Order: sequence, then C-alpha cells, then structure tokens
Amino acid sequence: MQGVVFVNGACVAADQARVSPFDRGYLFGDGAYEVTPVVGGRLMDAGRMLARLDNSLKALGIAWPMPQDAFLQMHEELIRRNDLDEGIVYVQISRGVAERDFPFPAGEVKPVVFAFTKPLAVVEHPLARQGIAVKLVEELRWKRRDIKSIALLAQVLSRQQAAQAGAAEGWMVEDGLITEGCSSSAFMVKDGVIITSPLEMNGKPRILPGIRRAILLELAEREGIAVELRPFSPDELLTADEAFQSAATFGLLPVVEVDGQRIGNGVPGPVALRLRELFFERLRENAQGVGMP
Repeated sequence: MQGVVFVNGACVAADQARVSPFDRGYLFGDGAYEVTPVVGGRLMDAGRMLARLDNSLKALGIAWPMPQDAFLQMHEELIRRNDLDEGIVYVQISRGVAERDFPFPAGEVKPVVFAFTKPLAVVEHPLARQGIAVKLVEELRWKRRDIKSIALLAQVLSRQQAAQAGAAEGWMVEDGLITEGCSSSAFMVKDGVIITSPLEMNGKPRILPGIRRAILLELAEREGIAVELRPFSPDELLTADEAFQSAATFGLLPVVEVDGQRIGNGVPGPVALRLRELFFERLRENAQGVGMP
C-alpha cells in the first residue's frame, strides 16, 4: 500500500488508519469491495466499477455511503496524494459498526469506507510474455458469486493451495465444470473460439461479472472472434489450443500450464496475445482521454 489511505471519511497516513474491531466487515465479512486499475494516473472504467458496486451493495442491503461523484473524487484524491501512475485503487464498504449479532442491525448504521492505492505493473506485467501456470481446485465459495463480497476465505484457501503447487492462480471446479479463477475470470480457446462460463446458469449466479471479462468479450466481438458462453470441463481445458485469464490487476494473462500439463504449445497463443494487445490499446487511449468509454 502507499502512504495515504481513505478511512472514516478522510484521507490519513496509512499508519494512522483505524477501523473498529466491531465493524461488521471484520466480524462477519459483511461488505463489498472493488479494485479499479489506474494507468497514466487515470482511473480506468470507473462507470463499470460503480455499476458493479451498486449491484453488490443493493444485494447486501447496504446504502451508498456517499454520492457516487464524491466516491469517484475520493479515488482521484488518493491517486493524486500517492502520486500513483500505474496500479490499482482498492475500496471496500462494510455495513458498519454494531453489536455483534447475525441479523442486520436495527436502526441507522453508517457504512465504513476504506480505500488505498497500490502501484503495480498493469500494462507490462512481468508474467505476460511467458504465461502462467494454474491449478484446478475445488469450488468452495457461497452461491451469491455475483456479489463482490469481502468474505474471501474460500478464495484465500484455494489460492494458497495453488501457490503450494507452484501455480500463479487456482481455477475452481464445481460439479465437474470450471467456474472461474480465485481472483480472475477463466477462458479457454478451441479452434479459434473463445469459451467462458456464463454469468448465470439455471437462473442462479455462477461467476462474478468481471469488468475486464466483459471488455475482452466486447473486443472479441469487434474483431470477429467467435465466443461461446458455456461452462467447460477440466478435460476440455487440457485439450484446448489456448487459455487465459483476466482481472483488474493485469488485464489479461495467458495460461500455458494447468496441473502440470502444457496447454497448446506451452506458450501464449495468438488469440490471447491479440486480445491483450487490443485491451491495452484501449486502455492507453482511455488514459489519454479518447477511445471506447
């Protein structure tokens, strides 16, 4: 994290930030979060971030803690104070401080907002050229995956399992089908067709509506690259021509190995490389104030 954070309505030095241990985010994981990339000192895709956060807050029954324009101004102030050129802004909103009881507290409780910045090489990610390895892990999460909840213990355990196996990410498997990564959206490519899980199945949320996922699918459509929104199995993945994942912290990273087995030729494939190129062209245009909204 960088030197200045936002908490309890004000920007303060990181070592001076304080949140009550009775905050329901700490006690129950009762809250939502967002991660937004910053390139060239500019917040990227802020409108999509606000829309997804609004969905999460409504699902949790948490009121917006401030007007959305003020919320964005807070992001911009953190970027300015920390002199952040490239990286992310992380923000989480918890229900607030109340007596420990499982039901939502009666009466008015003020949500707690905490935000910080982190410098990262988003555009020139060090693993983009060679690709990454992933490990398949059991799907442990709760069923409301459309909410970007701060309750991430299942993802922590799964990501640790992947790390212990020497993999950069875990892709979760439920009922014999891959859902998504611990902190990423998952894609495979077969015969030039991108295959990725739909957001819902049988009327129930299946994966998080990833912002970078949505952008990549829009870019694929613009380029005439076919897309199938359907789940795929580990066996399908292991016979894929390519695989890749997306997230705010890196845009797109090719996946070249799964559970120790090579995917395709074992190097980043042409579809992933082309989409990554298009994604960062778009990002650079937006950082200069032009291009797709």
